[in-house]
Amino acid sequence: MPNTKSAAKAMRRAERRRAINKPIRTRTRTAVKEARLAIETGNANAQEAVLKAVSALDRAAFKGVIHKNAAARRKSRLMRRLHQLQRAAAASSASAAAAPAAEAAPPPQKGKAKKR
Repeated sequence: MPNTKSAAKAMRRAERRRAINKPIRTRTRTAVKEARLAIETGNANAQEAVLKAVSALDRAAFKGVIHKNAAARRKSRLMRRLHQLQRAAAASSASAAAAPAAEAAPPPQKGKAKKR
């Protein structure tokens, strides 16, 4: 319970700000959760989900709902996970395509090549 008029007013302002920030924070958390889920399941639209989450994080940081460094950190983590997924997918497709080619390639030469 506030003891002064100014404390009571501060509580009213904080309550109004909380009501305004809550849907923005909820939307952001939902977008990040969907992006993380899409990445973990290897969903084809993971990149779209990550871009949507990045947009929501930027919007929340711009409006002051979350700190700009917190938004940057979360975006960085999401992008890192997305790139790991893409690299893993590329490596598996490359290894599948390279397997027949590796069998047909001549054996490597023994010894080092001489420099002139």
